[in-house]
Formats: sequence, structure tokens, C-alpha cells
Amino acid sequence: MEKVYMDNASGTPVHPNVVEAMIPFLKEGFGNPSNLHQFGRITSDAIQTARTQVANLIHAKPNEITFTSSGTEANNFAIKGILASHKKKGNHIITTQIEHFSVLNPLKSLEKSGYEVTCLPVDKYGMVNPDDVKKAIKPTTTMVSVMYANGEIGTIEPIKEIGTITKEKGIIFHTDAIAAAGNIPIDVLDSHIDVLSMSANQFNGPSGIGALYLREGVRILPFMEGGIQEGGRRAGTENIVGIVGMGKAAELAKLEMSQRIDKIQNLRNQLRDGILKNINHVYLNGHQTNRLPGNLSLCIEYIEGESVLLFLDMQGIAISSGSACTSRSLKASHVIMAAGVDAALAQGTVLFSLGIDNSESDVKYVLEKLPPIVERLRQMSPLYNLKK
Repeated sequence: MEKVYMDNASGTPVHPNVVEAMIPFLKEGFGNPSNLHQFGRITSDAIQTARTQVANLIHAKPNEITFTSSGTEANNFAIKGILASHKKKGNHIITTQIEHFSVLNPLKSLEKSGYEVTCLPVDKYGMVNPDDVKKAIKPTTTMVSVMYANGEIGTIEPIKEIGTITKEKGIIFHTDAIAAAGNIPIDVLDSHIDVLSMSANQFNGPSGIGALYLREGVRILPFMEGGIQEGGRRAGTENIVGIVGMGKAAELAKLEMSQRIDKIQNLRNQLRDGILKNINHVYLNGHQTNRLPGNLSLCIEYIEGESVLLFLDMQGIAISSGSACTSRSLKASHVIMAAGVDAALAQGTVLFSLGIDNSESDVKYVLEKLPPIVERLRQMSPLYNLKK
């Protein structure tokens, strides 16, 4: 049985060159970077190299990068740390209905302690209107947080337009770029981004390591208190192996980005066209063209996405029924629902997310196995039988 991995939105395989870069720090690079002896200097230098590599990926300065344990921590750090350090300015934050739970849940907690949150709607493509952002701004608005691209439906948001608005208003602009960083070009200066979250496991780096970009001059309270690591913003001995891996992954992603996008987008389009040709009552989620290169989110009518996932898994094919953080929930995705998809149709959501290791043979294998699975599931559906 073939093995096909098309769940890169949940986590990407680590690039062989990244593994190679990490291995020395598993064997010999054990010195504490805070120490001045030669063992500490080796690891300290490695961290600074990685910081530069990650900064270059988004056109930032090395001193604007703080390493975290994950993208979730980076989002929590950005929201809680910045709001806490700007209490005197106001208590209002603007976000959207389709944000990741690592943004939405911290904001729910902050609402209970007196903060005001405006959650903007999106259109049928999952895109927020910059004019809605502008209209929602109040004198007490401290931050706007809009994700760069949605990992579930693939839509890329109008980040530069929003950044222009926040810059004019003097409001801090945070973007959760976890699904986007390393997969599409990002320029924090051109887009007027003040704060950006990213995660290495979204661009073929290791899991358990992320980063927060914080524009020079933006105040933030430390997420972890203790020592002076990460410029005093995040105490604790650094995850040297993970940081080195993230740095190398960022370097490779920047170097190979255009080739990766062309390859992955071409494979994604082949898969999309094949599915739409061979299976009826299938609908594309997200924007038709302005989307992440590897993302193919579909609603298959008259069946449940989880059933498709399980049947494909038995054929060696790994996909998702939505975000990895909600895949064990029986509820329809809040992202799909926010885009106005009917609740019954939303239950049939499946997400194919392609990556650099996928091939045309993978696409052909999926197109061979998927149609009979859908037909079998539909034969068990009373609604489909009524439709016929």
C-alpha cells in the first residue's frame, strides 16, 4: 500500500538538510548559551545565526526575532504581552471570526478581565474587508490582530491594506502568519506589520519551536520571567536544537520559495481539477485564486469529512477534516461556518494540504482512491438517496 501525506497544514516533514544541521547540536552542542566559555559561545553563535536566518525570511532585523516554543505561544505572547504593556492607551482589540484558537481563546479570557473585543465577519471566501477594520477602530483600540492566511481554507488576507490603516491610526498590527510564513513571501516592512507569529513545523522545520517578530520600538511584557534570555522577553535556557533547525528551515524556505510555490500549486490544481471532474456535488472553500499554494479545502455534499478521512487513511492517504486543533471535535469548523457555508454541508469538509515532498504519483493515487470512497459513503446516506 502506498503512503501519501497530504496533511502539511497540520505539520510538515522535516527537511533532510534541516536534520543535518540539527544533529551536531544533539551530539556536541550542549553548552549553555548564557555562559562565556567556548561551549557556550558555540551555541550562542548558532542561535544568533538562526535568528538572522528567520529574520531574513520576513525581511526583519535579527534583534526583532524572539524564539518561542510554538506558534501558539507566539500568538499568546503577542496578544497578552502587548495589551498588558499598553493598558494606559485602551482596552479594545479588533480581530476576525476565522482566527486560530490560539488567538480567539486568549481574547475570550481577556474579555472576562475587562477587555473589549470586536470580532469582524468575513465574506464567503473567508476574507475580511479592510474597510470593516477601519470602521471598527475606536479611541481605545490598542491592537488589530488579523491572520495572514487561513490554514483551513487557504485564503490570504489583505494584510498590506490593513497594515496601512493601522499605521495611519497609530495602532499596533499583529498577524498570525503561522500558515503563511515560509510558504509565501512576507515583507513585514512593506505590509506595515508590527508583530508576527510563526512556527517552524509549517515550513519543514522541527516541531516545538516558533518565533515572534516584534518591530523595534514596540513595547511588550515578558512572556516568561526569570533570566535574560531572548533579550529579557522570554526566560529559560534556549531550545538550541530546535532554534538551529528553524533557522535552517527558514534559510531553505527563502532560497527555494518560488520553486516550491510553482511545484505545489501545480500539484494542488491537478488534484482540484481531478476531484471536481470525477465527483459531483463538491464545493471549493476559500478564495479561488488568492490562497496558499498547497491548500485544497472542499465540502463534499451528503457525507461527513471524518468518514472520508478514515477511509483514505486505510488506503495510506493522510488528510485532515479541518484544523488539527479541531479535528477530534464533531463540530463543524468555525472558519467554514464564518464563511457562510450551510451547517450540513460544512460537515463534509475535507482538507488536502500539499507540501514539497508530494508528487504527481501522489495526486494520481488520491484521484484513484477518493471517488469510490465518496460513492460508497453516499450510498449509505439517506439524503443522497432522496436526491437521486
